[in-house]
Amino acid sequence: MKLLSGSELAGFIKERQAKAVRGLRQAYNVAPKLAIIVAADNPVIDLYVRLKKQYGADILIDVDVHKVDQSNISETVAKLNIDDSVHGIIVQLPLADPSKNDEVLSLVDPSKDVDALGLAPDFDAATPTAILWLLAGYNVNLLGKSVVLVGHGKLVGEPLQRMLENSGVQVKVCVEGDDVHSFLKTAEVIITATGKHGVISSVDIPPGAVVVDAGVAVESGKTVGDLHPDVYERDDISVTPQKGGVGPLTICALFENVISAAKCSAGIDTKAV
Repeated sequence: MKLLSGSELAGFIKERQAKAVRGLRQAYNVAPKLAIIVAADNPVIDLYVRLKKQYGADILIDVDVHKVDQSNISETVAKLNIDDSVHGIIVQLPLADPSKNDEVLSLVDPSKDVDALGLAPDFDAATPTAILWLLAGYNVNLLGKSVVLVGHGKLVGEPLQRMLENSGVQVKVCVEGDDVHSFLKTAEVIITATGKHGVISSVDIPPGAVVVDAGVAVESGKTVGDLHPDVYERDDISVTPQKGGVGPLTICALFENVISAAKCSAGIDTKAV
């Protein structure tokens, strides 16, 4: 088995980002800031917010958390949209009332929509970007391959399909209700993001496949992915580890967007610093 470790790649990216932020602060007097709006009690949300706050502190990006009732999100977003000190805004999903997701996300100024979940964001979505970084980092060429995407949610599957197809990669999408085994039987690259633990087991995966697990769920108090534990008994596949796969790179990609937003707001060439 070959493990596709995002943690190793993230270390190099984080070092580069810290240097870029120091340059922005010292040469341009720009202090990048990310605002996170939280409107629901959820252990996964709490985990994500802690990780983002720590990452921001490590590379000198300020991270402010705004805990509000869902009824007050519109007012909070409006204030942050016009706050020149805030460069990126995240509405942390899921909301207490998920039916309002699209309505709320569309309120974020596209130039600050660093999660890229609104109608016309200026950035690419973080988790899909992280997946592509991970595959590129391990020299996995997707062109001409049989690529299957399991799950088509707003956070990962939907934007990832769009990004892949825009780059010329043909993708077969497996959604809830489809026969997973049938979809995967000829797959060379499998990317899964359903948030349902164990949805893909060893018998579903063809020999020699590359498997990226971007699913997140909480089971018995532990954060788990989409893959059944028996997948990790295989010695003929390349697969993300149970911890340290896509996650570390997702945070990197998010903060890459924040840095880019800070540069743009200050009129700095995004290739500078």
